[in-house]
Amino acid sequence: MRLFSKKKTPLAWRQLMKEKTRLAVAVAGIAFADILMLIQMGFEGALYDASIQPHRNLQADLVLIDPQMQTLFSVKDFARERLYQTLAYDGVESVTPIYISTGQWRNPQTRLERAILVWGVDPTKPTFKMPEVNKRLESIKPLNSVLFDIAGRPDYGVNSDEFNKTNRFDTELNGKAVNVTGLFVNGASFAADGNVITSESTFMQLFPSSKPEKIAVGLINLKDNANILRVQKQLAASLPKDVSVLTTEEFAQIEKKYWAEGTAIGFIFGLGVGVGFIVGIVIVYQILYSDVSEHLPEYATLKAMGYTDGFLLRVLIQESLLLAVLGYIPSFIAAIGLYSLAAGATMLPIAMTVERAINVFVLTVAMCSISGAIAMRKLQSADPADIF
Repeated sequence: MRLFSKKKTPLAWRQLMKEKTRLAVAVAGIAFADILMLIQMGFEGALYDASIQPHRNLQADLVLIDPQMQTLFSVKDFARERLYQTLAYDGVESVTPIYISTGQWRNPQTRLERAILVWGVDPTKPTFKMPEVNKRLESIKPLNSVLFDIAGRPDYGVNSDEFNKTNRFDTELNGKAVNVTGLFVNGASFAADGNVITSESTFMQLFPSSKPEKIAVGLINLKDNANILRVQKQLAASLPKDVSVLTTEEFAQIEKKYWAEGTAIGFIFGLGVGVGFIVGIVIVYQILYSDVSEHLPEYATLKAMGYTDGFLLRVLIQESLLLAVLGYIPSFIAAIGLYSLAAGATMLPIAMTVERAINVFVLTVAMCSISGAIAMRKLQSADPADIF
């Protein structure tokens, strides 16, 4: 190893480039660990986003729910009269009730049944922000008519190309004949593999045990000049405590919190990220340890010339950071491609985000820095006496 001034010689870079095969192995190992973390975080974020997509699609400024409600998978109904009481408050313009339950959808080809989330809405009012739903509300006014979520699982048997040719699809829901009159896009989630939207009347027929006076969610739309937070505070203070008044985003976060903290899903994905992080530490440590062992006499020479352990540690940290950058770049590119493939195969809203990209890069730097610090123990054993 040639010795130059420590201020001018890019020692860390030269150390890495001297053994190109070892460098390639290190970069591949770090990229693998990064891809593992990016994929785990990507699927976790996509599943959470899918679970709260219906909440964010609601056409409302505020929502009314039962305080015990945690997820759409198991709704808690409350008195419909509570929703209409809000009309007496200043700033409230209109309200819309929603009925929600899980039904059994029959695939007419396979005759197999699969759970699906059913939304009962007032067909005279826009309940969702989705234009494809609002322009087809008239079509669900006839009894036993539904709109189908084409972004759900293919196991339901609805093919968009075939439907567009006939504009009709007949099947059974909860053992009753229904007719699909239109399609919309929402997507599968933790709560259900698909969604259908129907009128209140059809909903009551599909779920005979449901009561019209009990609703799952109440939508509150305010006047243009109303302050959302002020009205929310006023309603929360005045209404009985058997309902909660939330913004649509607060409503969405309740669902996300349930799946992240109330189930093992958050732990499982977190464990996957942790495994990737540990794998990266081990790989980088092995590379740096081998590098230090191979050049131990040269390091001993540097120490004999007066270079301190602190300087040598900085060299190792620099190597670690270079490895972090070199390994992160291909992993980032590969993850974007894998996200695209996964989105097409699963219909999940999985895509790279700036926050996730930054988080994984920070984890990569930390992973490589920890490895460099551990490898320093071997470097400290470099004794100048060893070269004589």
